Amino acid sequence: MKNKFIYLALLAIGMVSCDAEIENAVDANYTAGDADFSTYVAIGNSLSAGYMDGTVYREGQKYSFPNTLSKQFALVGGGAFTQPSFEDDVNNLGGIMGIFGTRLVMNASVGAPQNLAGSSSITLAPQATPYNNMGVPGAKIFHLLSPGYGNVAGLATGSANPYFVRHATSATATVLGDALQMNPTFFTNWIGANDVLSYATTGGSGVDQTGNLDASTYGGNDITDPQVFGAAYQQIVGALTANGAKGVCATIPSVTAIPYFTTVPFAPLSPSALGGSAVVDQLNQQLYGPLKQVFSAYGEPNRVNLLSSSAANPVLIFDADATDMTAQITGALTPVLGAPTATAFGMVFGKARQATANDLIVLPASSVIGTPNASSPSPLINVNGVSFPLENRWVLTATEKAKVATATAAYNAAIVSVANSYNIAVADMNAVMNQLISGLRVEDGTIYTADYFSSSNSGSVLFSLDGVHPNARGYAVIANQFINKINSFYNANIPLVSAAGYPGVTIVASN
Repeated sequence: MKNKFIYLALLAIGMVSCDAEIENAVDANYTAGDADFSTYVAIGNSLSAGYMDGTVYREGQKYSFPNTLSKQFALVGGGAFTQPSFEDDVNNLGGIMGIFGTRLVMNASVGAPQNLAGSSSITLAPQATPYNNMGVPGAKIFHLLSPGYGNVAGLATGSANPYFVRHATSATATVLGDALQMNPTFFTNWIGANDVLSYATTGGSGVDQTGNLDASTYGGNDITDPQVFGAAYQQIVGALTANGAKGVCATIPSVTAIPYFTTVPFAPLSPSALGGSAVVDQLNQQLYGPLKQVFSAYGEPNRVNLLSSSAANPVLIFDADATDMTAQITGALTPVLGAPTATAFGMVFGKARQATANDLIVLPASSVIGTPNASSPSPLINVNGVSFPLENRWVLTATEKAKVATATAAYNAAIVSVANSYNIAVADMNAVMNQLISGLRVEDGTIYTADYFSSSNSGSVLFSLDGVHPNARGYAVIANQFINKINSFYNANIPLVSAAGYPGVTIVASN
């Protein structure tokens, strides 16, 4: 049988992104309106930090949307803007030495994204400095309030964050506390995506903690309780506005609309990918047929269907919420296969089913589908997604999607409510994401989409190669969304940036 990988083809090897500086001539009509940008502070997670292509790296950080905003604010009285130092990233690889890998680039020689060759030089050497950009990759909302989130001793237990460790002012500092040391006159607050994103990107492998108000008991991939979220959001905005600062809060995008979840199809198994019609027939006779008979006998006739020899087929997945048919499969197959093999089949396929259009296959699964599964109890059933169900972490099922959607809606309701109570502007980034699905037309007429990078859409893609975070061009579009809201809400006249002048995906001829 052929091992088949989802592929990303490139037509042009010579496409290389280049930096672009967008300069604005000083215009007497530019004005700060009702806002004061003399000390701008950004608080949030990776989306504020300038994270892209799976990491923060020296050159990429320059394109963070807060840094871009600060340049526009400078035209209307904005002051200096600082970001955590990445000068130790001497080779521009990103990552953190011994913790995270290097950034992703598109390797044209193989037509696929790869970690850039080399070893990270970024260390955990403490900077002990508050910055204007206090975006911390990986932070959930309650982490911004957690003393010790920047304590290097907490890395071993998962209670600390290596990015915050690098610049926390003390071992007991909080992200919010360090941000307040800057005495902001204006702020952006884009926090909360990770409170549901980590659950989604791991295929719902965490726990929906709705109803549990003790965030200290949460796992890293759990969904934050909406009440916990709302209380923390209230505390953050209250602290940021205590001295009269104005700002913009941003809603959380519908995370399941990003390329991480929409690139790999639920039915990628063409007959040729499976090895041809003879292999398809063999799979139907030895596996899919018997499974369908068992599921049909117990009232679920469409849980597994025979593979087609003329059309693409769905992957086989493990569904934690499916009815457990372990005993039924074992009992039905024992007379045919013998007890040991039937038991193995029951254990493997008891909660299996074929994926449907309502399921989302996560981006990393593209390198797993069609490969051997080392934990399979039998060589007869050991091909991931074909004769062995894809593990839970590779699939976000319809049930899990619903949990994500419910939490996202609750968080956004809290964001709007809190912002309104403090008379703070709200940038609806969730609406922007929804526009990207069908095509977002920006001010210069360019239409951008939420697709993953390919040779045919290189100029219209706003996402980096990790499928979650924007590329430089995407962050420029985000900056413009903030500027539009600032101009309308605070009666300002701040110029937009030209997103088309910012680089897209980095392509290398070889790696």
